[in-house]
Amino acid sequence: MTTTSTSTTTTPAMRPRERAVSDFTELTRAVQAAGLMRRRPGHYTARLAGAVLAVAALVATMVLVGDSWWQLAVAVGAAVVMTQIAFLGHDAAHRQIFSSGRANTWTSMVLANLLVGLSYGWWQHKHTRHHANPNKVGADPDIDLEVLALTPDKADRARTPLQRWYLDHQGWFFFPLLLLEGIALHVYAIRRVTSREPLEHRWVEAAMVLVRVGGGLALVLLVMSPTKALAFLVVQLALFGLYMGASFAPNHKGMPLVPKDARIDFLRRQVLTSRNIGGGRWVDALMGGLNHQVEHHLFPSMPRVSLRRAQPIVRAYCQERGIPYAQVSLARSYAMIVRHLNTVGRPDRDLFACPITAMYRV
Repeated sequence: MTTTSTSTTTTPAMRPRERAVSDFTELTRAVQAAGLMRRRPGHYTARLAGAVLAVAALVATMVLVGDSWWQLAVAVGAAVVMTQIAFLGHDAAHRQIFSSGRANTWTSMVLANLLVGLSYGWWQHKHTRHHANPNKVGADPDIDLEVLALTPDKADRARTPLQRWYLDHQGWFFFPLLLLEGIALHVYAIRRVTSREPLEHRWVEAAMVLVRVGGGLALVLLVMSPTKALAFLVVQLALFGLYMGASFAPNHKGMPLVPKDARIDFLRRQVLTSRNIGGGRWVDALMGGLNHQVEHHLFPSMPRVSLRRAQPIVRAYCQERGIPYAQVSLARSYAMIVRHLNTVGRPDRDLFACPITAMYRV
């Protein structure tokens, strides 16, 4: 694989915006020439079939195990399976599976709403805004959380000594709080399908969520005692939330924040605010391809299986143009998240001090 460090389309006579557009256009051509945007029907057919079989196997195992505390082991397996299916729903929502947008939408709804109990409409609305403006203050919903301060303006709202103490130690609470994320995601889904906000497939989504949540509750209560059923749900939802949060958080948390007044071109906006996680194919499987976050943000519709092949092309391209490209280990990314959260409200900490993003402030 070779890349060109100079291009006739990016001459010094070009204005900055033209050079930026040309930069991404040239990268896109390189990625398309490598065939990395082509759909992978065989790969996704196997994954979709595996998702259905995994759910069927979970239901059968629960029935066979019956009223036993071994159901807690089944709950652990259920958390892993539900998270992996959610990753697959994420692929469909990004139009990675089929050429048809309609087929991707319905596949994502079946995976998210019917099999996991989430809301495709809620996720799509939130996630689209995140992809458009990652880590941009006032625009990215992923940095506007209720229980954590990820930006200086939110940190400044802390008034009481207890709030200040929590703010200075919130990084240590991050992963324990993820144990509640599974419940929160289901609450968001129910709230979304029952709200008066516009939702294209409201009744379909509502019916699927009702079948999944209602059917899941009925199943555990039929095969287990109420005490064991409650324990099963607590373990499954807690580990599901932890797994989901621990997979999505390393991608942007602790990366440079973009001020409201910044105007950054698409290529640099996505690369500067995203972080890749190294570690090989086992990390690809563990994180559902989200470890290739830079490539995913640049090419959201690229099939997950092609992201690994795109990485050396994108990395070399960024290095040739002096664009910082971040990749760390999973353990280091978690340490960076904790450190960032614990210092976000410190008076001497300027989260907008990144010299790269500062260049783009109006």
